Amino acid sequence: MSVDRITRPITRRGVLAGSAAVAAVGLAPGVRGQAKPARIVVNASGGAQAAALRKAFFEAYEAKFGIKVVDSSPPDLGKLKAMVTTGNVEWAITELAIEDAYRAEKEGLLEPIDHKIVDLSQFPPNLRNRKHIFTRSVYSTVMGYRTDVWPAGKGPQTWADFWDVRKFPGPRTLQNKPLDNLEFALLADGVALDKLYPLDVDRAFKKLDQIKKNITVWWATGAQSAQLLIDKECVLGSAWNGRYYAAAQQGAPIHMEWNQGGIKESAFVIPKGAKDAHWAQQMFQVMTDAKLQATYANIVTYPGLNLESPQYVDPKIAPHLPTHKDHITRQFWQDVEWWLDNSKAIEDRWSKWLIT
Repeated sequence: MSVDRITRPITRRGVLAGSAAVAAVGLAPGVRGQAKPARIVVNASGGAQAAALRKAFFEAYEAKFGIKVVDSSPPDLGKLKAMVTTGNVEWAITELAIEDAYRAEKEGLLEPIDHKIVDLSQFPPNLRNRKHIFTRSVYSTVMGYRTDVWPAGKGPQTWADFWDVRKFPGPRTLQNKPLDNLEFALLADGVALDKLYPLDVDRAFKKLDQIKKNITVWWATGAQSAQLLIDKECVLGSAWNGRYYAAAQQGAPIHMEWNQGGIKESAFVIPKGAKDAHWAQQMFQVMTDAKLQATYANIVTYPGLNLESPQYVDPKIAPHLPTHKDHITRQFWQDVEWWLDNSKAIEDRWSKWLIT
């Protein structure tokens, strides 16, 4: 997997420069003189991701600092805002969708990254000076279907196929959010991958009208998205790639379709006022390590963005990563700036659309 293929879509600029050696995970500056808590809470998406975070990062952190890491879920911008507003911040770190992370940054809800502790020198240039948002990995929202309904490779391969309920009948599931679904609707309506943005919102909702009655469940969590197919409550749906991968590894008859997937950053942030913010910074530093990022990718197929990390990924796992050369060019990168500018009005419209 080439560095260029990983980083070009994120920067939308030219080819990245090469990388220097990876910074050691050794003791970061500033530890001395800081009161050490018995534990910190890291809030993320749960499920298979929680196990991967623990194996790849939390165990290393606990061994290094002697601080227990407690995981919770799910990410919730509203809860983050409430914690910061009331001054009762439970999380040292929380995951957020990248557009929510930008929103939280704009609203002053986040602690700044301490670059004296967190070494991002081996990350893509556009991520090295982020002020508040730590990009832990990238992932894709992809289509999946049960292989006992359609053999692998014989099921839906495009979002136009997903919309074709005659050719591919059966109960479906999509996430209960306009993000991704507007893009999927436009792709189903014939818009090219490189022509999606700015989104034609009216056209997307018109296309969504056609499939709405066939969506049995609008999923709310990552665990639910895969479980719906595992239980055969639905036979076709969308999910984050790691969710379908984990289910398939455990024997579920699920095929994941990379074509026309939506690829995006996974963001971790420190809530403003977090009492253990210093130790959260130390967690970020642990998460920058190339080998640990590869361990995480090997478990849950979400690659990190240390430019040295791909060389440590198991070659058998590499084809299951969203950044693999066979997948990256067939997907679109989420335009975070467009969603930041338009999300409030679209989310209001989405909520009304669902109940009409």
